[in-house]
Amino acid sequence: MSNKQARPVESERIPLKPRKVSFSWEDTPLHWVPDDPFTTHTLNVLHLLLPAGERWFVHVYKQALPLIRDDRLREDVTGFIGQEATHSQAHDEVLPHLRDLGLDPTPYTAQVDWFFEKLLGDRTLPPGRARTWWLLERVALIAAIEHYTAFLGDWVLNAGELDRRGADATMLDLLRWHGAEEVEHRSVAFDLFTHVDGSYRRRVRTWATAFTALVFMWQRGTRFFMTHDPTLADGRASLKDFYLAGRRGTLPATGAMLRSIPRYLSRTYHPSQEGSTEQAAAYLAVSPAALAAEKRAA
Repeated sequence: MSNKQARPVESERIPLKPRKVSFSWEDTPLHWVPDDPFTTHTLNVLHLLLPAGERWFVHVYKQALPLIRDDRLREDVTGFIGQEATHSQAHDEVLPHLRDLGLDPTPYTAQVDWFFEKLLGDRTLPPGRARTWWLLERVALIAAIEHYTAFLGDWVLNAGELDRRGADATMLDLLRWHGAEEVEHRSVAFDLFTHVDGSYRRRVRTWATAFTALVFMWQRGTRFFMTHDPTLADGRASLKDFYLAGRRGTLPATGAMLRSIPRYLSRTYHPSQEGSTEQAAAYLAVSPAALAAEKRAA
């Protein structure tokens, strides 16, 4: 592998702005992908992971801002912070609706909160090398996680099978609005990591940590939802179910996810080479929630 890092695609960079979206959930059914509780609940895990995770992103990045020596990158990071804060709030607002439908996520979200706030939270470290090391480690973790949020964003923008199966329009708009913004800002986390550190060894180590944690927490979240779904007598969930849903197109294909690993680990990787800012912008131009937010802002 070459030691030369790929240059970003300049045309893919746009100014980032948070869109103050809102959604109405009263008409969204428990199984918002009709007759497919497994797909529904696998995607519902986003509502469990993202509020705490994206609050953690914002917290870490506010600490990293003083390390940024490039005005343009600082502008991108500030826009990223605004978008992530809005994502966290939007997904958090789905949880009361799930409780109303008889599916209380509190036992699982308490574990997620512990993971981000305690395990990955601030530590009592003296100023200096140790404190900087822990900050850089978390910046690198976010870059690895953002590789997968961008992957999922690109996937959901192209997941036509969900439309064909009659998935709830409001939930699809939430996922695609969020996915489009993930594609919009897909380079920011990696650019920040490269700017403040960029160690290839750290990139590999934190990728392994992030990937393992995401797989573990996602499968636990899916099993939690399937087990506690009041309408299911035997709510099982397995990796085979995930694989088959990927073959159907209602979830990301297992092969596509595995192929994303060597791309991130390549020394020539840059996220601007994945996904399409043009496609993301095209969706945001027609998203009901984004349009309503723009109208309110005007």
